[in-house]
Amino acid sequence: AVVSTQSTGYSNNGARIVLTGGYLSPADANDDNTHGIGNDFECDPLMGTRTTRNWGHEISNIQDCPLSNCYNVQLQGTDHDPGSHLKSGPVYGNYALYISDTAHGFPDPGTALELEISPFKLWA
Repeated sequence: AVVSTQSTGYSNNGARIVLTGGYLSPADANDDNTHGIGNDFECDPLMGTRTTRNWGHEISNIQDCPLSNCYNVQLQGTDHDPGSHLKSGPVYGNYALYISDTAHGFPDPGTALELEISPFKLWA
């Protein structure tokens, strides 16, 4: 489940998607403790720019791992910058985002998907 699908910004950190059950840092906090999909711990999230190439990472597990005492930020996979606190880990699945202006739901689990999902097929 997704809490936010917009780029959220807190101090010099950013997360594109924050997952339900995770922690959403206050806007002025620099605690590196919001984890999700599309993360960077040194960037300007409001401008969409990076300040270094050390702390970007694609998928981070939900964890309570604030900057002051966390030296092992648990990630999924190896797709991350070389930051010393970023630790590669197992990948728990595949992730895809589906966006629609017209759909009111999503097919049930196990349904074979096509390249395009028609809202008429959802409710037929």
